[in-house]
Amino acid sequence: MRSYTLIAPAKINLYLEIIGDRPDGYHELAMIMQSIGLADQIDVRSLSIDTIRVHCNHPQVPTDKRNLAYRAAELMATQFPDTFAKYGGVEITINKHIPVAAGLAGGSTNAAAVLVGIDLLWNLGLTQSELEELGAILGSDVPFCIAGGTVIATGRGEQLAPLPNLDNIYIVLAKYRSLEVSTAWAYNTYRQQFGSTYIRDSASLTARANAVHSGSMVKAIANKNVVDIAQKLHNDLERVVLPEYPQVLQLRDVFASAEGVLGTMMSGSGPTVFALLESQQQAEAVKQQVRTAIPDEDLELFVTRTTTHGIKIASSV
Repeated sequence: MRSYTLIAPAKINLYLEIIGDRPDGYHELAMIMQSIGLADQIDVRSLSIDTIRVHCNHPQVPTDKRNLAYRAAELMATQFPDTFAKYGGVEITINKHIPVAAGLAGGSTNAAAVLVGIDLLWNLGLTQSELEELGAILGSDVPFCIAGGTVIATGRGEQLAPLPNLDNIYIVLAKYRSLEVSTAWAYNTYRQQFGSTYIRDSASLTARANAVHSGSMVKAIANKNVVDIAQKLHNDLERVVLPEYPQVLQLRDVFASAEGVLGTMMSGSGPTVFALLESQQQAEAVKQQVRTAIPDEDLELFVTRTTTHGIKIASSV
């Protein structure tokens, strides 16, 4: 049986602005997303029977249709029924390193890896754009996870425009294992509290989304100015999550006061908080400072760095 092993990187948001409402019920967003080295390993293997099987080493990850990786395989079977009938089903094994329910696109990047893996297994020859279109059916972050790197995402997050790659910016991530923040809750609460500020007409929505392309964060990225990037970090969802979740606010405050931290912010809808640093040595030192300040066994800390790729093939058999 043929199989592929793929590396599925997590992501952080360097910028997240909520512009307004969309007719489909989602929010109109302008985001800058960044792949990071923290990644899951996904094995995709052909089966001789027409079924989908998912295994995972993390007890909190479902292995049925609640799992986005399962739904990715199901989508491929539905989209390409003749190929599914020819090649049979797939067995997916997820080796988790990305924390669960963390605002780091762990489920989305797993689904992205399954789309890429099945494309290879079934010799479909899909382009990256075609894979991204399929990914958008599954979720807003999946197209980015396929492409990876440094990207402006607009619409509900599925319209992507690449930016100059950022590499070797070091990152410390912090997340309480037992703490989860519902993405739907975060966006709905933001709508309830700040909906009166939303841009309403479509022309203005488009103009505001386009303005991000010439904004100060994009200029800082183009210049690869890490200090400037760190000072331009922005996430609208902090306005609702931080008051409601004091642990997330505490993490942000501890990072902000740590020596060497250039900037800190919550990623996505949280509850993960990250800090940007210039060297691995500084990152390791900050990790220890946070561990000392918050000696809670429930707190997970990771040192990683920005990376220039999305889904990557590690090996094939």
